[in-house]
Amino acid sequence: MLFVVDIGNSHIVTGVYKKNNLLETWRTSSHKNQTSDEIAATYQTLFNLANLEHTGIHHLIISSVVPKLEAVWLDYGRRYLSNSLKEEPFIVDSISVGSMIGIEVEQPAEVGADRLVNAIAAWHKYSGDSIVIDFGTAITFDCISADCKYLGGMILPGIALSMDALSAKAAKLPQIDIGKKPKSIIGKNTVDSMVLGALHGYGAMIDGISRDLKNEMTREGNPFTILATGGMAEIIAPCSAMIDHIEPMLTLEGLKIIHEKKTAGKA
Repeated sequence: MLFVVDIGNSHIVTGVYKKNNLLETWRTSSHKNQTSDEIAATYQTLFNLANLEHTGIHHLIISSVVPKLEAVWLDYGRRYLSNSLKEEPFIVDSISVGSMIGIEVEQPAEVGADRLVNAIAAWHKYSGDSIVIDFGTAITFDCISADCKYLGGMILPGIALSMDALSAKAAKLPQIDIGKKPKSIIGKNTVDSMVLGALHGYGAMIDGISRDLKNEMTREGNPFTILATGGMAEIIAPCSAMIDHIEPMLTLEGLKIIHEKKTAGKA
């Protein structure tokens, strides 16, 4: 089995593939002080609950934007999966995937691993030029050309981060969870007004940025696709007119694609 790991600032999303089948996914919190022993205990339990063999992991591929946790996960793989892994755990970065996608930015090493993974996944799944919008702790826009080049993008504060800052600085505004969208666009209470402001405000911002990026990238005759992924994608996408597809598992799919390309390169 292939164990794919996407380490973000707020959450760690993992999945288990057997050939092309995604057998299970999990979403856990990112704890910066987590140890490899705690990771092993957590995932041995989760594997058991899913009736999967933890010792059946033959390949481990990791995308991380948290350097400290990247090292801990490597230690977990080497200590707890040493008898089952057929190769060293694979870490995604600009060097390790540099042969799979052109990285046309000034400092390739600064590009988050998850952004490169998403770009590779988008290029493999959709023809033409594309933009991937990842709704995480930060919201990232990543531009991918039809000839498999990562062109760069934008980074801005995520929705939860912005709303936490708002409630922290405005004494009468509470902390909120952005869940179900109110029925009316006109808020009738403080919480609804804040939720609507977040959803429609970010929706309008997403559309404006997407439109500008598309105008910059579009070449006559090329198809163009805008994808949304990340924890908040399904909540925000209905407030956007520019998003074409929601791909909740895009990063995990990208990790699988990278593993397949890496394996094929060794054949």
